[in-house]
Amino acid sequence: MNENLKDESKKNINPFFEDYNTPHETVPFNLIQTQHYEEAFIEGIKRDNEEIEKLVNDPEEPTFENTIVRVDNENGDHYYDLLNRVSNVFSCMMSAETNDDLDALAQKMSPILTQHANDIRLNKELFERIKYVYEHHRELDAEEQMLLEKTYDSFVRSGALLDEKGKEQLRKLTEEAGMLSLQFSQNLLKENKAFTLHITDDKQLDGLPETAREAASLTAKEQGKEGWMFTLDFPSYSPFMTYSTQRDLRKQLYMARNTECTHDNDTNNLEICKRLINLRRELAQLLGFDTYADYVLKYRMASHVDNVYRLLNDLIKAYKSTAKEEWAEVERLAKKMAGEDFTLEAWDMSFYSHKLQMEKFNLDSEMLRPYFELSKVIDGVFGLAHRLYGITFKENSEIPVYHPDVKAYEVFDKDGSYLAVFYADFFPRKGKQGGAWMTEFQGQWIDRKGNNVRPHVSVVMNFTKPTEEKPALLTLGEVETFLHEFGHSLHGMFANSRFESLSGTNVWWDFVELPSQLMENFAIEKDFLRTFAVHYQTGEPIPDDLIERIVKSRNFMAATGCLRQVSLGLLDMAYYTQQQEFKADIIPFEKEAWKEAIITPQLPNTCMTVQFSHIMAGGYAAGYYSYKWAEVLDADAFSMFKKNGIFDKATAQSFRDNILSRGGTEHPMTLYKRFRGSEPTIDALLERDGIKTAGK
Repeated sequence: MNENLKDESKKNINPFFEDYNTPHETVPFNLIQTQHYEEAFIEGIKRDNEEIEKLVNDPEEPTFENTIVRVDNENGDHYYDLLNRVSNVFSCMMSAETNDDLDALAQKMSPILTQHANDIRLNKELFERIKYVYEHHRELDAEEQMLLEKTYDSFVRSGALLDEKGKEQLRKLTEEAGMLSLQFSQNLLKENKAFTLHITDDKQLDGLPETAREAASLTAKEQGKEGWMFTLDFPSYSPFMTYSTQRDLRKQLYMARNTECTHDNDTNNLEICKRLINLRRELAQLLGFDTYADYVLKYRMASHVDNVYRLLNDLIKAYKSTAKEEWAEVERLAKKMAGEDFTLEAWDMSFYSHKLQMEKFNLDSEMLRPYFELSKVIDGVFGLAHRLYGITFKENSEIPVYHPDVKAYEVFDKDGSYLAVFYADFFPRKGKQGGAWMTEFQGQWIDRKGNNVRPHVSVVMNFTKPTEEKPALLTLGEVETFLHEFGHSLHGMFANSRFESLSGTNVWWDFVELPSQLMENFAIEKDFLRTFAVHYQTGEPIPDDLIERIVKSRNFMAATGCLRQVSLGLLDMAYYTQQQEFKADIIPFEKEAWKEAIITPQLPNTCMTVQFSHIMAGGYAAGYYSYKWAEVLDADAFSMFKKNGIFDKATAQSFRDNILSRGGTEHPMTLYKRFRGSEPTIDALLERDGIKTAGK
């Protein structure tokens, strides 16, 4: 065959259908084209249907092995599930590197994929087999029992016990909710990327640090403009709000960010949110629950709405008076600087709280940036994992990536054996959602031949980019974000379960943040900072007095930060404890819902709900309280590290063995008590935040 024809033939082969001829069979991003996704989706659905048909027509008596295991893993091969294979990649692209073509494909495929998922969960013959095993199974070990219960309950919670009319209604609800969640995310991304603050007069840069100016200049050049451009991406937005002396521009930027998706245009999310709230309520009530929160909390550590509100109200009681004092202290300084008739507004808070932090601790993020050069931070985070768990990371440029910014690493266990593949995607760009998250291209499980299939995990972030003059220099907050997402990735990388649906981060939602938030604690530990924080120009280690100021300032505005999280938890619960049709206007409802945790005047036109991806499109609906729930756990758990030494290998090994490697194979409180020896209390959190003195 002609060599050119051979090359053309290779281009036409869908890489999703082939063995991945890559290191560790990682995704061949370099070969994937847009048209491959739809073809693989359709073929994946076809193969799923064929497997289900074989399963329901199996003449043998249903057993755990021939039914439950097959539902979890149809044939036990490491590339068995084409649909899962393509879905994992497509999902990542939609959040990290999307474009108009992918957005259009997502709109096209969403109802098709939702229908397929419903076809499986509502398959009467398949459920009858599962139900038979549920009622007649052999003696099972703890992990097998958990898989059986999870499988049975997932079908029940997806409508398997409904009559035909109910099943048809459920299909309509889930298909519409899927489409609206997608539309919500696409609208938010478009709104976020549409706004820029273009400055051509350098006098309007007054107060901004050099790093912010250089980044804004680079952004302008990338868009073919003169001057400086600021965006709503956090690495651009946050420094401007913190340092700019131009109050009118701070207001402009603040209002742009806080009124996203409220405008009279095609990207307005107000009615989408209202409909999503009602769709989820209708779904829950169709399945026999009073509210969507009741439906969600059945499989959460909190277990009941009352327990969520108890936590949130306890935190309000503990933190609110301190938060008021914090606000008053910022307000006093603002009046001292700007005059007694000055009114402190929302767009002033970052600016004047920074001034207060400088006055009290002589510390701000710009002082720390030179010591947090990204490559050194990577070394520090990887080094921490090595000291705790003995694992090592080796960058491998042969592993394909989906964007030049992405780095890929092989991860090796303490005995030198291959453990996982780790991807890291650090910087903002046009097709990337804001925020930070961890995801997987391949989970972990043990196949039918006994092979332990190792995971391919990815962390995606939006950090300060390098400029023409400087490398990427991070803030302490960005270092904490890296540690947070890295904690999630450890949960994935250390997974060691038999079944993929129980491995890694496949745990109850209010337990999943424990490994991530635990890692954040290391960010201000002197012994950790000493391992990597050196000046990017001189190589001098971060000074002791600067570390001391970091430690002393740890609780600066901590109560205000806590109430912010609590307010979002209250808002989430207010929406998803609705028993009747939700008809209220979103903006005033929001202001009322979280008012007990709000200590400042609320602006009438701003709205969080319409950009609150966590609860509208990100899986945290009726679950945002999980961050504070897990914070109680992580403070309690880290007290063990503080007691035994922050690098204590025995403590780390116990955390790995009892939490990280076990995934969702047992009840999370069982796992936690096995590590800690007892249930957690709120005391460690109150002590860490300076609300309560140790021992009192």
